[in-house]
Amino acid sequence: MPELPDITVYVEALQTRIVGQRLEHVRLLTPFVLRTATPPISSAENRQVTAVQRIGKRIVIGLEGDLSLVLHLMIAGRLRWMPKTAKPPGRIGLAVLEFSSGALVLTEAGTKRRASLHLVQGAQALRQFDAGGLEVLDCDLPAFAQRLTSENHTLKRALTDPRLMSGIGNAYSDEILHRAKLSPVALTSHLTAAEMSRLFQATCEVLTEWTRRLRRETGEGFPERVTAFREGMAVHGRFGEPCPVCGAPVQRIVFAENETNYCARCQTGGKILADRALSRLLKSSWPRNLDELD
Repeated sequence: MPELPDITVYVEALQTRIVGQRLEHVRLLTPFVLRTATPPISSAENRQVTAVQRIGKRIVIGLEGDLSLVLHLMIAGRLRWMPKTAKPPGRIGLAVLEFSSGALVLTEAGTKRRASLHLVQGAQALRQFDAGGLEVLDCDLPAFAQRLTSENHTLKRALTDPRLMSGIGNAYSDEILHRAKLSPVALTSHLTAAEMSRLFQATCEVLTEWTRRLRRETGEGFPERVTAFREGMAVHGRFGEPCPVCGAPVQRIVFAENETNYCARCQTGGKILADRALSRLLKSSWPRNLDELD
């Protein structure tokens, strides 16, 4: 799922292309992508774009008349910028927003069709999409600590809970926890002051560094290689590969569709965390630490 750095670069690319432009036509390539009926989607047409912003992991296109188009890419949704005359991809295309300067195409790989488009009117209607998560890059350590400890969760869950933290998902939470040298299953209520400070610093550094990196890669173009698995990541998506800090093989915890990657030597004192399904299957054969893994 595109997270804060990816969404930020999407927003910046759209701001230079469509703010001040008129949305001429909305084409729905599949009716299921539109999740609202009122106001009708036709009411968005022939209106000027006033702003593009991020709310959590959503992209909001503001239009004249206090209307807002809200795009949520979910896991496999992506955006493409194409000439108006270009044919949108048929199998994965969901919607096309046509402007005088070009066409914004919403696509989604796979068959689950989770990506969505909403059209709402007014600030109150727009607020429903704000889960209330803290914008870490706009806060200080006390605010971060207060929010993180407002509920007792594992660090992985707390960082990815949109009610607690805004824009952080599976990929960057792995990178943050590795940078902070903290276990993904450590509880927020058990962090020392030093660990909390380290986590806050790591969160700011990882989000800032990756946003800058993606900006450099995109340049003046449009983001086209948006993925959760990027070259240069320390642990996310690198199961079995050597940790760039200590060289130990990166470990993982698999739950449903999510995978948590971590370095046992850097983050858990050498302990191999239980993988709910696999560790139960292997029982006594499940390695408890790096020595047993070898």
